[in-house]
Amino acid sequence: MKTPLMKTSPIKHCLVTAALLTLGAASAQKTQLEFWTISLAPLFNDEMNRLVTQFEKENPNVELKWVDVPATAMEQKLLAAVASGRPPAAVNLSSDMTVKLVEQGALELLDLSAAQKKLYFASPLNTFTFDGKVMGVPWYWAPKVVAYNTEIFRKAGLDPNNPPRTIQTLIAAAKQIKDKTGMYGFMPNISGINMLYLFQEAGLPILKGDKAVFNSAEHVKLLQTYVDLYKKGYIPEDTMRRGFTAATELFSAGKLGMLITGPQFILRVQNDNKAIYDVTKVAPYPINIAGNVIHTPLMGFTVPKGVRDKALAQKLALFLTNDVNQLQFSRVTKTTFPSTVKASTDKFFKQGGQNAVDQGKLVSSTELKKAKDLTLVYPDASKLNKVFKDNVEAAMAGQKSAKQALDDIVKAWNASL
Repeated sequence: MKTPLMKTSPIKHCLVTAALLTLGAASAQKTQLEFWTISLAPLFNDEMNRLVTQFEKENPNVELKWVDVPATAMEQKLLAAVASGRPPAAVNLSSDMTVKLVEQGALELLDLSAAQKKLYFASPLNTFTFDGKVMGVPWYWAPKVVAYNTEIFRKAGLDPNNPPRTIQTLIAAAKQIKDKTGMYGFMPNISGINMLYLFQEAGLPILKGDKAVFNSAEHVKLLQTYVDLYKKGYIPEDTMRRGFTAATELFSAGKLGMLITGPQFILRVQNDNKAIYDVTKVAPYPINIAGNVIHTPLMGFTVPKGVRDKALAQKLALFLTNDVNQLQFSRVTKTTFPSTVKASTDKFFKQGGQNAVDQGKLVSSTELKKAKDLTLVYPDASKLNKVFKDNVEAAMAGQKSAKQALDDIVKAWNASL
């Protein structure tokens, strides 16, 4: 037997239709926002999704979307989005990326009150300030540590309970590992413009006034140290091409004695190879007494040029980097540190432990007082950085002497500065 159809009165039908239209209109009126981060998926999906939910709760008229972008693709992808007139509202950039994108006019100036500025430590905020203009707000950072494989240390005849404490002993240990085991001892982060940071950590100047000065005998000697290591086979062949990414892969595969890294990347070792993680210990990054500083790259949030609602975009950037969210992000990563004053005082950062992640957090926390982002701001940065990179690579490949490479870079820089 067929069930009789229910009849709906014309008035009730109109009310239902009106309600549906109202709901549809309300949904359509919501502002669509996106924010981009660098290489946080999939390890930190839960935390990013929590931020999305919380921001939408505090801003009911907003629908927020999180997009994760590989570090190597971020600059090109952002420039394309700005050029198309459809940029995201807020973008996570490193300090060196920010320098290049400010130079290209791809970022908006932020309008922060005095109270908002005081939320952050002065040094990190200054990193995102150009000619007195705030172009981003700082997020997380973490001084470098040395993660080392205790099994490789033992095979090389090194004491796992007595890791290197100076750059000189670290290099000596790396040579011993290669000589005794055939595996690489370390993979120094010298690709791109990273030698500029090693110069500064060694207390050597880069600029004096508006002149480049990094071709002194001391600069040449430091570069020559790494040229010799490369020439004699103590550094992997793809050091200059793949840098830190290759180092992390080698260490996770159990084929690298020491990994100079931000402690947050120890989580990747844990995720990629638990067996290697279980034999990993963490030591402080060797401080060069002359420089007494550790180059600690900052991550921040910026607002791209051409956003439709700049005030809302800035609100999002401030939300993502506020005290509560910076502390929560550190609790999730277990190894990064806030750039806000209040969050940094939390007792969480003084808790140690037996595993490599906890060791990394505690070791890194003791180094924060020496942490500084050594990224330099100078005109034509993209062009000058390429000159630096190309010439250092030529020196490493034996196509130029270390002195000739630095002389050529300084000459080109000073013609442009």
